[in-house]
Amino acid sequence: MTSRERVKRTLDFTTPDKLAYSFPEPYGTDFYFTGPNPDPDMRPGKGVDLWGCLWESFEFTFLGEVKDSPLKDWKDFDNLKFPSLDLPEMWDNPRNARARAGDKYIAGNICSLYERVHFVRGLENTWADTLDEPDNLKMFINKLVDMNIEIINRYVEYDIDGIINCDDWGLQNRLMIDPKSWREIWKPAYKRQYDVAHAAGLDTWLHSCGYIIDILEDLIEIGLDAIDMDQQVNMGLENLEKFKGRITFQAPVDIQAVMPHGSPDEIKAYAREMVKHLGTKAGGFTPKWYADPVGAGHSKKSIDIMCQEFIKISNEIYG
Repeated sequence: MTSRERVKRTLDFTTPDKLAYSFPEPYGTDFYFTGPNPDPDMRPGKGVDLWGCLWESFEFTFLGEVKDSPLKDWKDFDNLKFPSLDLPEMWDNPRNARARAGDKYIAGNICSLYERVHFVRGLENTWADTLDEPDNLKMFINKLVDMNIEIINRYVEYDIDGIINCDDWGLQNRLMIDPKSWREIWKPAYKRQYDVAHAAGLDTWLHSCGYIIDILEDLIEIGLDAIDMDQQVNMGLENLEKFKGRITFQAPVDIQAVMPHGSPDEIKAYAREMVKHLGTKAGGFTPKWYADPVGAGHSKKSIDIMCQEFIKISNEIYG
């Protein structure tokens, strides 16, 4: 079975030959990621992105944060520059992805919705807009969805398997906004791009961290195939189990609570609990590693223990 088939069977719950996973060398991966370059959703460690957002970061991590947002007042929205998707060289990576990926499953990046809005507008402004300016928020979000639909249509030409975007919706113990507001403002936008992707034969993936359990049922309802989450302890594996068999979880051992602080035996035990609560033999779970281990405080030893344990579990399940 090829990696591409393995991931597809995991998503479709049609029984892969082993766990599909995304690990560093020497363990390997079933996935290949691509996207436009320059990326409309680029997040530099330092400097200015394509939207005019100013980024800064600590020296030990490649993840930055926005220090200055360009859209401070909605009256300036018409002057906001949206990145062009018409640069020919922008599509070289997706165009050549299949040749480079071979039989791996290819996930293509699309633009974030919530995160791109608050990068451009500012986080506190975005929270206030949820109550005070919902119509302006919806206008901006729908323009982002229009961009994503154009990217999806390009991906269809290049034999890409699925789309993924990144929107961290959770704080440690709750959603960043009222779930009712999320359903009114953001849910229709996700549905619109998921409908287009599915009509084109692409799978849908969303990376979202924090406490997001309050909107998982909604995401399943509107057609999300896989949720990529780096935290689980804050929601509880036993609470996430109610979604088992209806959505695929892609996740490492919890990157905040277990990977940096757990003993080898605790990491192994937690990996087994993840497989038990989140996946089935027919599919629904794909383990991964966290790609900024230094920033998260993960040691090479802990990463090796996690990868080896998931591979051992896979062999026990599938032979």
